[in-house]
Amino acid sequence: MNTYNPIEVEEKWQMIWAEKELYKTDLYDESREKFYNLVMFPYPSGDKLHIGHWYNFAPSDSFGRFMRMKGFNVFEPQGYDSFGLPAENYAIKHGVHPTKSIAQNIEYMRMQLRKMGTMYDYSHEIVTSNPEYYKWTQWIFLKLYENGLAYKKEAPVNWCPSCQTVLANEQVVDGRCERCKHEVTKKNLSQWFFKIRDYAEKLLDYSGLDWPEKTILMQKHWIGRSEGSEVDFKIVDKDGNAILVDGKEVFVSVFTTRADTLFGVSYVVLAPEHNLTTKIASHEHLRNVEEYIERAKKTSDIERSAEGREKTGVFTGAYALNPINDEVVPVWTSDYVLMHYGTGAVMAVPAHDERDFEFAKKYDLPVRVVIKPADFSGDNLDEIVKDSAFTEYGVLCNSSAFNDMSSSDAKIEISRALMKRNSGKLVVNYKLRDWLISRQRYWGAPIPVVYCDKCGTVPVPESDLPVLLPEDVDFTPKGDGKSPLNTSSDFVNTSCPKCGGKAKREVDTMDTFVDSSWYFLRYMSSDLSDKPFDKELTKKWMPVDMYIGGPEHACMHLIYARFINMALFDLGYAPFKEPFHRLVHQGMITKDGAKMSKSKGNTVSPDEFVSEYGSDVFRMFLMFMGPYTEGGDFSDKGITGIARFVNRFFNFIVGDSSEVSDSKSLSALHKSIKKVSSDLENLSFNTAIASLMELLNVVSKNGLSKTDKMIMVQLIAPFAPHFAEEMWESLGGEFSVFDSKWPDFDEGLIVSDSVHIAVQVNGKLRGDIDVDVAMGKDEIIALAKEHSNVKKFLVGEIVKEVYVPGRLVNFVVR
Repeated sequence: MNTYNPIEVEEKWQMIWAEKELYKTDLYDESREKFYNLVMFPYPSGDKLHIGHWYNFAPSDSFGRFMRMKGFNVFEPQGYDSFGLPAENYAIKHGVHPTKSIAQNIEYMRMQLRKMGTMYDYSHEIVTSNPEYYKWTQWIFLKLYENGLAYKKEAPVNWCPSCQTVLANEQVVDGRCERCKHEVTKKNLSQWFFKIRDYAEKLLDYSGLDWPEKTILMQKHWIGRSEGSEVDFKIVDKDGNAILVDGKEVFVSVFTTRADTLFGVSYVVLAPEHNLTTKIASHEHLRNVEEYIERAKKTSDIERSAEGREKTGVFTGAYALNPINDEVVPVWTSDYVLMHYGTGAVMAVPAHDERDFEFAKKYDLPVRVVIKPADFSGDNLDEIVKDSAFTEYGVLCNSSAFNDMSSSDAKIEISRALMKRNSGKLVVNYKLRDWLISRQRYWGAPIPVVYCDKCGTVPVPESDLPVLLPEDVDFTPKGDGKSPLNTSSDFVNTSCPKCGGKAKREVDTMDTFVDSSWYFLRYMSSDLSDKPFDKELTKKWMPVDMYIGGPEHACMHLIYARFINMALFDLGYAPFKEPFHRLVHQGMITKDGAKMSKSKGNTVSPDEFVSEYGSDVFRMFLMFMGPYTEGGDFSDKGITGIARFVNRFFNFIVGDSSEVSDSKSLSALHKSIKKVSSDLENLSFNTAIASLMELLNVVSKNGLSKTDKMIMVQLIAPFAPHFAEEMWESLGGEFSVFDSKWPDFDEGLIVSDSVHIAVQVNGKLRGDIDVDVAMGKDEIIALAKEHSNVKKFLVGEIVKEVYVPGRLVNFVVR
């Protein structure tokens, strides 16, 4: 038996592919239908690609190779998301400048990607920290600014004391920095924002997109659309006289989806950050209010809105006039009201809102029932809210002329009554906040704005782009919250583009998510110097046909990219509204049941496996672990089995060929063509590989002709590209196997030759599989272990494997 040498073969074909530019895409080719196959590009913040990158990149490359063989003109580029906090922190930790560490890390990653055997078109590579790229990131900022979609304002922001920078809401997880896990605090800073909230309604339209339903639901929840009423409460003293602020009457607007409960308002609550909280506080209560505000600043939004948390608050000394009945109710401030949702104020209806109920009980505030269940026939309405609030819809009571009206009707009629009084209006509200893009860190694209005492805020002219990131900067965190760019006087001090007078540059840099929000548009035009992308070329290739990346980006990158693309579409620059047609999330690879991380010491380097087994075996091993969208727990025990399979495949291909294929072999071959084709369409790599294993078992016993062996090589080509090229060449195939046509199956040649087998765990049925009658015990047991439902119950040690031929498999687990 011969032994296949993967290292030698892979080096050979990587060199040939590069020399012949096999994977360089002719973007202007009109003879084939285009297919834009894209993975989310990596951060070169560490020094190498890890196993998670492999699990993202290698299977998606297999899909791209399949589409190429199906006759599509496949464009598969790659780049590096090289700006941002991870890269800066890596540079600080290792005592090098980011320009140097990024260049080193990218070079190492390029080497890994080539060893992986991907068909990336490196002639279109992009690096977001290169001036040739971020020049156009700055251009996008200017276009948004010119059209009112970028603005600056002072606002309470999420501040990470450890990273010394502002974080967007999406970058705060459970009250902690997504990157360093440090507790996040609040800070008032003047910041730049993108008006993503103006696009909330457009972002809720997913028509024509082939996306996971879970991702769509996550985005819809994050955007948080709700229809309701905005109600204006006049601020007064306890006698109903208007309280003046700066000589004017003031009103507090509240958003509610339950206008039917308006007669039940017993107090109004302002968020501690509300701009009126201290202004309307009476002299007697001001100190308590200010102390409470300071305490609230130290509590995260997650904590403040957590269910079951004890409610706290203080009375401001001011009152509000209920516009529906002119009742005077007290105004409190409490941290259970968040400034960034609605208007930062709520009308509290304790009888019909659980949080308000808890607060009212604690501070002895009135609880007035104004909605009763439709079937309630008692006289004592207090029974309805004896232990908790009644939050369902029902019939109005204690609501004057609206009594006995249904909640749904009353919501409309009370809103109309408010509109007649000029005290309210129907509105649509969103939880989505505008995108905060300012970062007080060094390693990012400078914001192209200068400040002039005479002219004010002045955008940098397009002709002066890029605003280069200076290198003479001390970027180690100082703890003062100021951007490191402040330390470069040559950068800060400039002249005004309008008047030519002295001016100072903006020293904040842009959030790295701005860089990644449009990179898919740049790939086709990576060498273009006079515009960000060629519109006609972009029209030909966009939208992305297949986009693969992690589900953790659902409410950050994927929303941001859609927004930027939509904005550029509306401004006439991008030819398509949506950037990604089909979206797939790869599953997570764990180790011993836990997410891989350096802090846990459970990361696995792919390099050592590639050096020993070759990249083809390693990528097939990863794909065979389980369903691609589910991932799996990493164990190197199975990799030797894949290596043996490849070696057996090798020996079969290079061995003697039959003059004519045996009928059983021919049937198995066409069955595999059908199965592998279907599985690849659905990214079911594990079952496709299992089908190839079944095929090899059959043909090894019965033989195949040389022509049909070539079909076998085509079937394995997407999964093991180097191996397939070598086998294709050995059979006399014309270079390259990836320029050959994907085989068609003949339904008439497919003979059902399978058996149905039940799969049990500890004697209980957990699934069933169809297996080829020619499969051996070991392969059937391996296939049974990969069944998605069976895997859930294989927790612990498998102490016994029972196989009853043609009937069942039983795993004994303890």
